[in-house]
Amino acid sequence: MSGINSSKARKMFLDFFKEKSHFIVDSAPLVLKDDPTLMFTNAGMNQFKDIFLGNKPANHLRIADTQKCLRVSGKHNDLEEVGVDTYHHTMFEMLGNWSFGDYFKKEAIAWAWELLTEVYKIDKSKLYVTVFGGDEEDGLASDEESAEIWSQFIDKDRILRCSKKDNFWEMGNTGPCGPCTEIHVDIRNEEDRLKIDGKNLVNNDHPQVIEIWNNVFIQFNRKADKSLEELPDKHVDTGMGFERLCVVLQGKKSNYDTDIFMPLINKVSQLSGIIYGNSEKTDIAMRVMVDHIRAIAFSICDGQLPSNTGAGYVIRRILRRAVRYYYNFLNINHPALYLLLDELCIQFKDVFPELDAQKDLIKKVIKEEESNFLKTLESGLKKFNQVIEHLGESKIIGGQEAFELYDTFGFPLDLTELMARENNLSVDLLGFEKSMELQKNRSRMAAQSETQDWIELIADGKVEFVGYDQTETVANIIKLRSIKQKNKELIQIVFDKTPFYPEGGGQQGDKGIIIWKGKKINIIDTKKENDLIVHFVESVPEQFKGEVKLEIDVENRRNSMKNHSATHLLQAALKEVLGTHIQQKGSYLNAEILRFDFSHFAKLSDEEIKKIEEIVNQKILSNIPLEERRNCLKSEAIEMGATALFGEKYGDTVRVIIFDPAYSIELCGGTHVKSTGEIGLFKIISETAIAAGIRRIEALTGFGALSYVQNKLDQYNIITDLLKNPKEPIKAISNLLEENAILAKEIEKFETKQAIKLKNDLIPLIEAKDGVNYLAKIVDNINQDGIKKISFDIKNEINDVVVILGTVINDKPFLSIIISDSLVKNKGIDANKLIKEISKLIKGGGGGQAFYATAGGNDKNGLQEAIALAKDLIFNK
Repeated sequence: MSGINSSKARKMFLDFFKEKSHFIVDSAPLVLKDDPTLMFTNAGMNQFKDIFLGNKPANHLRIADTQKCLRVSGKHNDLEEVGVDTYHHTMFEMLGNWSFGDYFKKEAIAWAWELLTEVYKIDKSKLYVTVFGGDEEDGLASDEESAEIWSQFIDKDRILRCSKKDNFWEMGNTGPCGPCTEIHVDIRNEEDRLKIDGKNLVNNDHPQVIEIWNNVFIQFNRKADKSLEELPDKHVDTGMGFERLCVVLQGKKSNYDTDIFMPLINKVSQLSGIIYGNSEKTDIAMRVMVDHIRAIAFSICDGQLPSNTGAGYVIRRILRRAVRYYYNFLNINHPALYLLLDELCIQFKDVFPELDAQKDLIKKVIKEEESNFLKTLESGLKKFNQVIEHLGESKIIGGQEAFELYDTFGFPLDLTELMARENNLSVDLLGFEKSMELQKNRSRMAAQSETQDWIELIADGKVEFVGYDQTETVANIIKLRSIKQKNKELIQIVFDKTPFYPEGGGQQGDKGIIIWKGKKINIIDTKKENDLIVHFVESVPEQFKGEVKLEIDVENRRNSMKNHSATHLLQAALKEVLGTHIQQKGSYLNAEILRFDFSHFAKLSDEEIKKIEEIVNQKILSNIPLEERRNCLKSEAIEMGATALFGEKYGDTVRVIIFDPAYSIELCGGTHVKSTGEIGLFKIISETAIAAGIRRIEALTGFGALSYVQNKLDQYNIITDLLKNPKEPIKAISNLLEENAILAKEIEKFETKQAIKLKNDLIPLIEAKDGVNYLAKIVDNINQDGIKKISFDIKNEINDVVVILGTVINDKPFLSIIISDSLVKNKGIDANKLIKEISKLIKGGGGGQAFYATAGGNDKNGLQEAIALAKDLIFNK
C-alpha cells in the first residue's frame, strides 16, 4: 500500500498498540540528564533502562511511543556519511512497543506481522525476517523459538539465521541483553528483484533492502566478566525506524523523498535557487541541511545549547557541517538553517508541540551560531591560502594542516581535497588520519572509565530517599562496585535509604560521612544513575557490609538549599520584571554560588537588575513559608500554574515547591529552605550572554552575599580615602577622569609632533641602491604605534622604499619592516620572511604580511646586527 502520509502512519502505529492494551507515553527528551553513559537518547528503550536493570518497577506492563533519537557515531552512523546516502540520519523517530515481564516472543512477532501486513498492507512477498543463529563463545543456541513462530506467517526460506553481530542486542558492555528478530523489506523494482533474491541482500547495506523493525527479547544480563545470566523477568523492546517506514508506505526509494523531508528540501531549493535532483553534489548538501536542522532544533528545544564541550559540541559540530555544505555547494553565504524552522514546526505541531512553543528562541540561537561560523569559514579560507603559500616547491598539503582546517575551521577532508585539486595540489591523507586518530585517543583517554560489576549484598534491594526530612539515618548497604575514572579509583555505594541528595535539577550532590563500626568514611559526591542514588567514596574498609550510619554535611546542604530556593524566587522576579516569555534554560548551584540561565533577547539594564534584586530580597524579608506537595498528580500541578521545564521528563506524579501561590510554583525535586527568611540576602554579581537569546545570572546568598557587599564597601572606602574623602565621590572621580583625558590628548599631540619631526629627520637618510630606496635606523624614545605611523607615512611619500626601524621599549627590542607594494610584487622582497630571519638575532620572533611585519625580542644588543642582516638579505640574496 502506498500514499499513507507520515502523520497518519505514526497515528496508525500508536492506535494499533493502544488497542492491544498498551499505554501511550510521551517521548523522552533528546538530551539525557541522569544517565552518565549517554549524551543523547539514541534508542527508544533509553527512558525504560531502569526497568530493564531492575532499579524500579514498571508503572505499566505494556507501553508504546514514538521517541526522538540522535545518533552521530557507531555502526552506520558516522556523521560525515549522513546526507551522502539516502537512508541514515542524525535525528530520527523510533516507533516502539514494550512489554515488561508481560507478553514475549509469540505476541510481539504476531503483532508486528499484523501491523505491517494487515494494517499498513505491506506486500508480504517483499518481507524477510532474521533470527539469532546462536553463538559458541556465549554458549547460546539458535533462537528456534522465534523461527518457529515466524514459520506460521512467512515461508521458512525467508527466515534467515544470522550472527550475534546482527541479531543479538546489548545495552552496553554490561547489562540487559538478548536475541532479536528483525524484519527487512525489499523495495527494489520488480526487474531487480528477479535478478537477485532479496534474502541475499539482507544485512548487506543495500540501500533498498532495509531493516524496518527490530524486536529484541531481553532475557539475559551481561556481566563484567562477559558471562551471561538469565533475568528473572523477560522483556520485549522493539524499534521501528519511522523514516524508513514512510519510505515503504509512500512507495519511495529514499527517506528524503517522503513527506517528512520534501517540504524542507523545497524550502532549501527556494532559498538557493537550485532544483533538487539536478546534481549529486547539491543534492547531498540539501539532504545534509534538512537532516541536520532536525537534530539541531530538537536538541536546543530540549535544553542543549551549542557549545565547545560535551553534548553542546556535538550539536555545534552538526550545525557547522550543515553550514559548510550550503556555503560551499549551494552558494548560500548568509544564515539559512534557521529559515527552515517554520516548516519544521508545522510538521511536528501535533506530535512534538514543544518545538513550536520555543520557535523564536531556537531560531535566534541557530541564526547566531550560523553567523559566527560563517565568519570562521572565511577565516578558514584565509588559512587554506596561507597553507598553500608556504608549501614552496611541495605539492602536498600536510596531514596536520588538513586536520587543523577540519578541527578548527570545520573544513571536511573532502572540501580540503577539492580545494587542493583546484590548486593542482594533493593532501597527505595518511597524515590526516594519524592526526585524527591522535585526537580520538586523547578524547578516549579523557573519558576513559572502567566499571566493575555490582557486588550485591541485598538481593533486589530498593532505594528510599529520606533527605527531605532527615539529615542522617541508619541504612544498609545494598551493593557497591569499584570504578576507575581518569586513572583515579573510586568506590560507588548504594544504600537501602539515604538522606544524601543526588546531583540533579542543577543542585550539586550532597557530601558527608558514613560511620561503620566506629570508622568514618568521607562521601565526596552523590549522583543519580538512572534511578539509583550512588554515593562516591575513595576507599572502604575490608569486609565493608551490613548496617551503617549516614550523615550529610549539614552546613553544605543548608547553603545549597538557600541558593536553590533563591533560584525559584529569582525566576519569578525575572518574569515579573521582564515578562512571561522568560523560560529557565539551565541552572547550577552549590553551597557557594547559584547560576541561572534563562531565555531573553537583550542585556538587562542596571535598573532591571536592581528591580529584580529588590523583589527577591523583599520576598526573603517577608519570610514566606515553604509549601511542599509531594506525589502530586502532574496534571493537577500544571492546573495550579506550576512552572515545568522544557526538556525534562516528568512522571505521573511530581513534587511541587510553592513560595506563595501567587508568586512562585515550580515542579522541583531539590532541597529547599523552610521559609525564605533563611536565605538572608540575595545579590546578583554578574549578568551575561551565553548564547543567542540566552542570558546567565550569577548570584550569591546568605553570608556569601554579605561578604561580597562588605568587600565592595571596603573598596569604596579605600577609593574615597585616596581621593581625600570628598563630599561627592562620584563627581570627584568624574573630574579626575576628565583631567586624565585632557592630559592624554596633550601627550598624543606631543607624540605626533615628535613622530613628524623624526620622520622628517629620517627621510634624508634614505639610500638608493639597485632600484630600492633603503632606510635602516635604530631610533629612540618612541613606542610601537609611533614606529608604525612613521613607517606608513614614509611608504606613502617615497616610492620603491624599504624602511627598517628598531627601538627599545621597556628594555625590550622591537623591529619593524615596511616595503612598497611595487617591491613586493616586482622584486619579491617579503617583510614577513625578513622579520622571521632577523628577529632571531634579538632572541625573539614575529610576523605579518609581505609588505609589513614586526617582531619583539629579549636581547636589545642584537638590534644593530639584525638591521645589518636585513640589508644583506635584501641586496645580496
